[in-house]
Amino acid sequence: MYEGHKIAAVVPAFKEEAHIARVVTTMPDIVDIIIVVDDCSPDATYDRAVETNDPRLTVIRHEENQGVGGAIMTAHAEAMRQGADIDVVFAGDGQMDPAYLPALLDPIVHDGYGFTKANRFYSSTSFRGMPAYRVFGNIVLSFLNKMASGYWNLFDPQNGYTATSRKALERLDFDRIAKRYEFENDFLMHLNILNVRARDVPIPAVYGDEVSTIKLGTLVPALLRLMSTGFLRRIMLKYVIGTFSPIALFMAVGTLLMMWSFGFGIWVLAQTIGPPEASTGTVLLCVGPGARRHPTAVERVPTRHRGDARLSDLSGQPGSGATPPQIRGNASLRSAFTTTDASESSSVRSPFTITMSAPALRAMGTICAIGYTDSVEPTASSTSHRSAAVKARCRSSGIRF
Repeated sequence: MYEGHKIAAVVPAFKEEAHIARVVTTMPDIVDIIIVVDDCSPDATYDRAVETNDPRLTVIRHEENQGVGGAIMTAHAEAMRQGADIDVVFAGDGQMDPAYLPALLDPIVHDGYGFTKANRFYSSTSFRGMPAYRVFGNIVLSFLNKMASGYWNLFDPQNGYTATSRKALERLDFDRIAKRYEFENDFLMHLNILNVRARDVPIPAVYGDEVSTIKLGTLVPALLRLMSTGFLRRIMLKYVIGTFSPIALFMAVGTLLMMWSFGFGIWVLAQTIGPPEASTGTVLLCVGPGARRHPTAVERVPTRHRGDARLSDLSGQPGSGATPPQIRGNASLRSAFTTTDASESSSVRSPFTITMSAPALRAMGTICAIGYTDSVEPTASSTSHRSAAVKARCRSSGIRF
């Protein structure tokens, strides 16, 4: 007993014949129940546990391997059946130091927490003795687990040294929790959905001659899949179905805006690929009625567009440098096509070439056509014919009025 609470030690074991006896015999006196679950080990793990003859011990053997999560949930169910108030998970390889057991129990007993777990990364010396690949993997998984589980105050989610109150366990659906090595992550997500208070406890890790059976090639994809689906499930159950919190609305709107901004950003970047082009607005400023009043707007205005039949049809022969015949009668438009070169005499005309986009080209052709019709003296016999001819030539060049 620990301050009036019945404590159960939950010990999942798989191929731990070299360590399981030490784990059982070093359990402190405050532990009232010891549940060892042999997860169908091919060695003598079951026999070594039974041989300890500890009166607090119950040994259960799985006829089929269910994974570490399955073994833990089997032990939790048996501990609850025996009346335990708090269940503490101990690894079968002896990595959990029982001297720190009171530190895990105090927040549950005194502060009302429903779940506590050890955190190995609590100081600058916490990494000593831990393999480098485990350090890196735990840091990455800790960040992903924070997002998926919603417990931003917890770190080191793969640490299995945990304590859970009976009240929290009774609210869990054991059948829906993952049973393999992703058990710890899924367990946290289910606790968060139930609003169970959780806390980290600084506890160092103990590493000996044990051999890890974790296969990263299998574990990492399973964890990523679990965290993705678990995150969506947590948001749906906790913030939509349960309470329809504004958080769900903000998240949905934020996600849509993020997707739109991502697509818009890609589109903007795509527009910068290739040679620069004059926009429709630039061309309109150059050839519009106000072009003569704004010299800077016509400083580099095209007199030709090499290789474009539509512009040559409307503005004369490409590369000629001559004023297009359609606009000779309009001084404002004519000045837009022949500009003064600042480096020469004011009487010298200098043509320029600029690459224009298709919309800009069509706009320019439209302005030229309009200038042509405005510059010709209308007569009763020619106005209708000329207007129809100009519009027909514009339509054949892809210009629409």
